[in-house]
Amino acid sequence: SVIINCDNNSPDNTKQVFLDTPTKAPKIYLSTDPGIKGKGNNFRNLFKKVVDLGAKAVVVVDADLKSITPEWIKHLGEPLFEGFSYVAPLYVRHKYDGTITNGIAYPMTRALYGRRVRQPIGGDFGFAGELSNVYLKSRTWDEAVANFGIDIWMTTLAINQRVQVCQAFMGRPKIHRTKDPGGDLGPMFRQVVGTIFAMMKEFESFWTKVKYSRPTAIYGFGLGEVEMPPKVDVNTDNLLQQFHMGFDKFSHIWKEILTADVYRKLQEIKGLKEMEFNFPTDLWARLLFDTAVSYGEASVEPDEIMDSLIPLYFGRTLSFVKRTKKMSIKQAEEAIENDCETFEMTKPYLLQRWKKRSRNS
Repeated sequence: SVIINCDNNSPDNTKQVFLDTPTKAPKIYLSTDPGIKGKGNNFRNLFKKVVDLGAKAVVVVDADLKSITPEWIKHLGEPLFEGFSYVAPLYVRHKYDGTITNGIAYPMTRALYGRRVRQPIGGDFGFAGELSNVYLKSRTWDEAVANFGIDIWMTTLAINQRVQVCQAFMGRPKIHRTKDPGGDLGPMFRQVVGTIFAMMKEFESFWTKVKYSRPTAIYGFGLGEVEMPPKVDVNTDNLLQQFHMGFDKFSHIWKEILTADVYRKLQEIKGLKEMEFNFPTDLWARLLFDTAVSYGEASVEPDEIMDSLIPLYFGRTLSFVKRTKKMSIKQAEEAIENDCETFEMTKPYLLQRWKKRSRNS
């Protein structure tokens, strides 16, 4: 075995600290060229090294983790020696941590590809060494994937390769640099959600045939005590304000990419006071499906489409925060599962619109 540090030429002495740390296993330091940033670029270096070494199994963990234990490596790695090729993490997270996952990545991945992978952009996962070749040869690699789009890209490719996928229960919550869901999203949102939409075109022959989702095996569930994750604070006033500001800035784009019915319902939501604010799940699903259909096809630039989606995502997040305010983590989790079922039931709407788009293009 070997420990690899994938770096972006960190100026904070990362290389030296890593190489000077005493370990039983040998260490390899990899870095992108000076001036080249991006999490995905780090992974590309890793994929090449995995192929060079002929590694059978690879476990990757995020650099900002504060709660990692030796069990994490075991749980992410062991399934790779038991017939699985891709291992996604499963941890207890605060109900307001990971709102892009809860509101977009999980329900979209599940409705499209029919696999219930709860943390498709978890950041910590295991994969079989042979998948590195698949990743290196994929024609879907782009600038977004070279950055924050990498996690959802790896998960989506693994599912579409029809390899055995499982989830590893990590026991401890993911404790990392948590962010207010209404904070600055910028490039991360664009790259993650843009990658989901871009890959729909590549894999349309797969997802257009998927009728319903099935559970994904969970490895190591119920081991030891489950810790509760740290609290995540949400500024609801800011979410509402950002949602309203979106109408001034992006209405012209929404009119072009959304159906008239979806746009009209957005106008109705805009008229609601914070106390009665509600952004229904079926509307959110149709809105994301509309956006997916328009992405890369409309006269609007893909980045502009992504930016116009952010205030709508803030509105949907506000609605989720209000709805789950008095809920436990377990109850909020059940609410997310219900949302996913709504996405699956709304999928015929997407299929109808997608076919129409294909006929017109």
